[in-house]
Amino acid sequence: MAYSQPFPLAIQAAKRAEPTYGPDLAVRLICPECRDPNPNIVEEFGSGDLVCGNCGLVLGDRIVDTRSEWRTFANDEGDDPSRVGAASDPLMEGMEQLDTVISFRDGGSGISRELQRAASRSQNSRSERNLLTAFRDISSWCDQFSLPKTISDIAKQLYKRSDEEKLLRGKPLDAVIAACIFIACRQAHVPRTFREICNLTKVSKKVLGQCYKALEQAFNLTPGASATSKDSSSTTTGPENLLVRYCNHLDLPANVQSICADIIVTARKHGIADGRSPVSIAGGAIFFTCLLLGKSKSVRDISAVAGVSEGTIKLVYRLYYQEKEKLVKQEWIDEGKASLDRLPNDATK
Repeated sequence: MAYSQPFPLAIQAAKRAEPTYGPDLAVRLICPECRDPNPNIVEEFGSGDLVCGNCGLVLGDRIVDTRSEWRTFANDEGDDPSRVGAASDPLMEGMEQLDTVISFRDGGSGISRELQRAASRSQNSRSERNLLTAFRDISSWCDQFSLPKTISDIAKQLYKRSDEEKLLRGKPLDAVIAACIFIACRQAHVPRTFREICNLTKVSKKVLGQCYKALEQAFNLTPGASATSKDSSSTTTGPENLLVRYCNHLDLPANVQSICADIIVTARKHGIADGRSPVSIAGGAIFFTCLLLGKSKSVRDISAVAGVSEGTIKLVYRLYYQEKEKLVKQEWIDEGKASLDRLPNDATK
């Protein structure tokens, strides 16, 4: 994944020309004995000497070995690419990535706590400490939500960009992190609803919406102008995108999910249940499909998984029932998968 500014600002700021530095080509190292204009200088890292390759005169000592420091004890030939320490994190570029850990064992004197506080103040500035705290919160919340590391990295990139550009100054830290996770889920095609993000982060829907709108305008993430795709469907959470998780939580077979997705697409083409939220449509479509295929799932179970009321699910079901001839394909009935007789007129289950 590329870390080179994945979320460009809608209005690019003027870039400042930075000075360039290069080696001084006028300085040359020549052996004082040979005085050859094209010297053959050899670096012997084993002894730490700088030796003339023609006469053997030692020109310098205690040179630093700049080669890779890895060692291998494997039976296979070749170098072992494992190195000392963890890999560098591109998100922490420009910051000190080596930590000093002080032991808690001080015999009960309390000196270790004071040393830890002093080390934390001296190592990082206030902005770096805030950034590290936000990164830890993002990783913790993504782990609680069972989100992959890709989404965590995208959310960290987005938060770092917003912090550098001061886009959400004055907003609560939890709200900014929640908005970054919400946008990262959409960019990675792992959609989550506003309600799910609010329940996870304990942030009000109003504040989350304000932070999301600010980031959406700053990074030009409006529908139809996504940073990763030109398709508007990649920036919106459709009901068919929520079916996979809902059906998995309800232990429904794969054929229920595929037929339910076809029903939702057909209903959208005919304008059935337009204006309803994607969560309500997904819950009502699953209930409609379960009755159509003879799968026993109560409205209460679907309501608990989808996070919508039972009355909303029954309302969507009634809208689908009125147009059932348009939604149910004849081939499903011919194959014996579905039967219109299983659909009750009034959903009271």
